[in-house]
Amino acid sequence: MLQHRLLEIAIAEFAAKGLEGASTRGIATAAGTAMSSITYHYGGKEGLYLAAADYIAVQLCEEMAPVIDEIDLSAEIGAVEARRRIHDILRQMIDTMAGDKSAAWSLFIMREQMAPTEAFDRIYGGLMGKMLETLCELVCIATRGEDRDAARIVVITLMGQVLVLRASRATVLKLMKRDTIDADAVATLQQRIAANTDAILDRLITEGQDRS
Repeated sequence: MLQHRLLEIAIAEFAAKGLEGASTRGIATAAGTAMSSITYHYGGKEGLYLAAADYIAVQLCEEMAPVIDEIDLSAEIGAVEARRRIHDILRQMIDTMAGDKSAAWSLFIMREQMAPTEAFDRIYGGLMGKMLETLCELVCIATRGEDRDAARIVVITLMGQVLVLRASRATVLKLMKRDTIDADAVATLQQRIAANTDAILDRLITEGQDRS
């Protein structure tokens, strides 16, 4: 669809140049449409930027929803099941971050991380926020803890080891002495991150026992 193509091109343009540097004329030309179509559908550059953020939120939802939606926190799940769900979420995130499909989205989001606007609120208000809150609850269940602040810190550390695959992609490739993160590398990373995750959760359990 033309609108999907337009938004994908807009995301790449905004990701590379930011809102101020991006050219709606260039975006329209690359998409094979008229400038007037951007004005008609989005009202101008700012509207297109917000539409791009909404599109990213939808794409992230399509990537992660199959894993998130099957988690029912209203039902009682045990510590073992909660830990398994944490691993499932991180494994899917690794697949997403390691692939090339998320490159433009990630750069767009990184710009918003540095200087948040309404666009970030829209992205976070989608599945991203739900996923992070779900992870916090799962961490509490998996560690039998009630400290939500401690769980949020743990989620930050768990997310960090995955996001580095995209946010520091060039460094990751240099350090791993690879040109790409292929299927073998993804499998190795998943195993290591899974082991790290278990170590972090086990440590949180120990800390809770020491305080009791």
